[in-house]
Amino acid sequence: MEVTTLNINSLRYCLRQSFISIYRNIWLVLVTAGIIAVSLSIFGGFLLIAINTGQIISNVESNIEIAVFLHNDANVKEIQFKLDNLKGVNNYTFVPKEQGLEDFSKLMNNRIPLEGLSGENNPLPDLFRVRATRAELVPELAREIQGYPGVETVEYGEKLIGMLNRVTSWLNTVFLVMSTLLALGAMFLIITTIRISVLSRQEEIGIMKYLGASNSFIRFPFILEGMVIGWIGTLSATLVLGAVYYQLVVSLQHEVLAFFIQPVTDIDILLPIFIGLLVMGTLLGGIGSMVSIHRHLQV
Repeated sequence: MEVTTLNINSLRYCLRQSFISIYRNIWLVLVTAGIIAVSLSIFGGFLLIAINTGQIISNVESNIEIAVFLHNDANVKEIQFKLDNLKGVNNYTFVPKEQGLEDFSKLMNNRIPLEGLSGENNPLPDLFRVRATRAELVPELAREIQGYPGVETVEYGEKLIGMLNRVTSWLNTVFLVMSTLLALGAMFLIITTIRISVLSRQEEIGIMKYLGASNSFIRFPFILEGMVIGWIGTLSATLVLGAVYYQLVVSLQHEVLAFFIQPVTDIDILLPIFIGLLVMGTLLGGIGSMVSIHRHLQV
């Protein structure tokens, strides 16, 4: 019972000391929390841009088709059988030359008359439109299908695939670098703030060590202080970022661009991002405090 009472009293003391320190350095705490909020807002903004860009690229990739043009004497059923058993094929559509001619005429707003182009005079070949399960499989599937008997040529927008892969790789690199720099910057700010608080209480820490207080007992108030600073900054960042993103989504829904750019609105995707920011900011605060207090406890 005495041990339980002692632990509760120790916890109360640590909490009281943490909030006293925050109150004494309130302006420094607010400035640090503000800078952390800006840093994590930029980080969260990059994250939202990344998931929206990923969705746009995914939408483009899902519409990439392999156009398989056939010879006039091609065995359509044999090619269908091969496509049914080809790994990586999501679905395919057979387009007879007659339908292809009609589709082409509609695409040109019926400005091209179809008279005289039916039957043997139809210049278009039969074709398959094949979609892959993943965009990176398209080149391999195209090479495989090109070797089928009866296939004249295969087209799939090779340049577009290459461009999408380069953009995705570039975005991933930028996101990783920016995330690392922003996280390090936020931690540096927290370390600086806690270090100032430690210096102002250095005499108190020395007395506590002299009286036999453990390092954990001395360290906990500073860790809690850093976590509170990180949490305040991150909470501000998530609230501002959420409000700005909501306004952006609402405004895009009333613009013509909404047909081409559909922002991510799935709560199952967005909620983990904002919760993750809160957790990350709080943990960064605690880690920064541990780094700051460690050197003073070694003296």
